[in-house]
Amino acid sequence: MGRKGQPPIPGGIFVVDKPGGMTSHDVVSKVRRALKIRRVGHAGTLDPMATGVLVVAFGQATKLVPWLTADDKIYDATVRLGTSTDTLDAEGRVLESAAVPQVTRSGLEEAIAPFLGEYDQVAPKVSAIKIDGRALHKRVRDGEDVKPPSRRVALREVTIQAIRGEELDLRVHSGKGFYVRSFARDLSQKLGTLGHLSMLRRVASGLFRIEDAIAIDEVETGGELSLHDAALRLFRRYELSSAELREVGFGRAIAAPRALLDEDDARPVALTHAEHLVAITETEGESLKILRGFQSIVPKALFEAAAPG
Repeated sequence: MGRKGQPPIPGGIFVVDKPGGMTSHDVVSKVRRALKIRRVGHAGTLDPMATGVLVVAFGQATKLVPWLTADDKIYDATVRLGTSTDTLDAEGRVLESAAVPQVTRSGLEEAIAPFLGEYDQVAPKVSAIKIDGRALHKRVRDGEDVKPPSRRVALREVTIQAIRGEELDLRVHSGKGFYVRSFARDLSQKLGTLGHLSMLRRVASGLFRIEDAIAIDEVETGGELSLHDAALRLFRRYELSSAELREVGFGRAIAAPRALLDEDDARPVALTHAEHLVAITETEGESLKILRGFQSIVPKALFEAAAPG
């Protein structure tokens, strides 16, 4: 793997500013072609209409995707009141129209309040959620009358940025698995009308913000965050001694240093040695238990140097 004329890259992360009209899979495919590697994944689907932060991991960094996906997301969204669509966004077919009441800031704040915190959200019919192994959007395309599932989601905060007649500009901070399209539908109903999402831009995915993002064409020339540096953004860090490196190389848990045990921080711990990511661990009792190993990217010479004399 690697770009022409460059050595192989063990893995890393691109923070891509996804343009409108591309699927998340399109972005993954472009990274695969640019790096000539199959092992590529993303952390949180963006619909084709949506733009903004899409975190794309490749190589060994795909092992980080479960944590990347679990991170909170922040969106700039525009809800258009008065019409509903079959996809709950501007790309869908208009289903119904309704009168739009005058919306005040206080009235909008009152309508938003019941959604803050955790609640059961009904997913869009046109979505990637699978039932019996098939995505809902494929079942809808085939003419099936599907009933989308509801699932527990978390809405952390909604900031009202502007009320422009029939359009509401909002900043939405949510937990994983949250559908802003469903929120647009539900909020519109709370306001006594219909509505759909007319614009969506993800401005943050966990610690990765739109200011960090690169254009999709830039992945061909670089701009990635290394596997080591990505892990240090996500997790706590512990630098292994040579003896500990040897133990971890055999897949064994090691004693957790007291400083880590005393921290008020539940995040996993990245084990590093000589600027190489060796493993991701979690504290279990007085030990660091390995969750994911990356020994294959650590130079063999480091393990040989760590061997008892």
